[in-house]
Amino acid sequence: MVADLSDGWGARDAALHPRDLSTVLQVPPMAELGWQRYLTDYNEGLGLVYERFVLNDFLLALRQRYGIASVLEAPLYGMAGVSGINSVALAQAGCQVTLVDDEPQRLAGVRRLWDELGLAVTLVGVSQGDWGALPFAERSFDLCWQWAGLWHLPDAESLLRELARCARKVIFVAMPNRWQVGYFLRKHLIDREFFATVDERWTHMGRIRRALTAAGARVVAQGVLDAPPWPDTVMPAAEVLRRLGVRSARLEARFSGQRWSWSTMAYYLGQAPDLRERVLRYAWLDRAPLPWPLKAVWAHHRYLIAVPT
Repeated sequence: MVADLSDGWGARDAALHPRDLSTVLQVPPMAELGWQRYLTDYNEGLGLVYERFVLNDFLLALRQRYGIASVLEAPLYGMAGVSGINSVALAQAGCQVTLVDDEPQRLAGVRRLWDELGLAVTLVGVSQGDWGALPFAERSFDLCWQWAGLWHLPDAESLLRELARCARKVIFVAMPNRWQVGYFLRKHLIDREFFATVDERWTHMGRIRRALTAAGARVVAQGVLDAPPWPDTVMPAAEVLRRLGVRSARLEARFSGQRWSWSTMAYYLGQAPDLRERVLRYAWLDRAPLPWPLKAVWAHHRYLIAVPT
């Protein structure tokens, strides 16, 4: 059953008092960690590489279950780190991949990335107001999917309608899990400015379910995904320490430099063939056979799977 493809486990909620902590720690201003940096800097951090590998396994299982040969990812952004490589595993498995973006500079960078990987991809640019009118015919793609980007859109509901319209076999949508400890830490302590730039209503899976249902799709599975044994801070460990005001030469050395380099692109390019094995040794939480509601306290993302009707 597709719902069983995601595994995680619950964890004890941390007793944080964000206002008090942020005052005591005097959290410094945020560094620039935008998408532009990662078009050339492939060192994403352990957490993001882990997220990509467990997502790859999930997508490949969906491909097997639904017989997926063509894929639409729209928009291509949402996950932090290197833009536009979420669907690489599907392309490597033989799927025809189409990616959509509303930022020409990022789209050009993604083209270069896929050229570097030697993989075919169709890249489509739209304006920011066109997410409700994608330039594709109905039922054009076996899989239509989106990872963690809905809250960046001015009208996410229109995008969900389009994913449902364009899907021939299955729709997969995931968003950050607002119940997990790392979300609380990020929102109230280390990355508060970010949450003023997004629409948090789209972390409510009920809202996504209602939008897909209204678009004529039927939700067939839900669950959680991406549950490593660390909280979801969406930034490298060294940056977390910096924002917390922690100054330690030992810790800085531990979480920086060439010895602390984690790159999915290096794995795809054959430069780090053992990376997947090294990273997925932490996947025992993801693979624990527990009901997903118990895992939701710790898992970084929640998802829905729907089929067109």
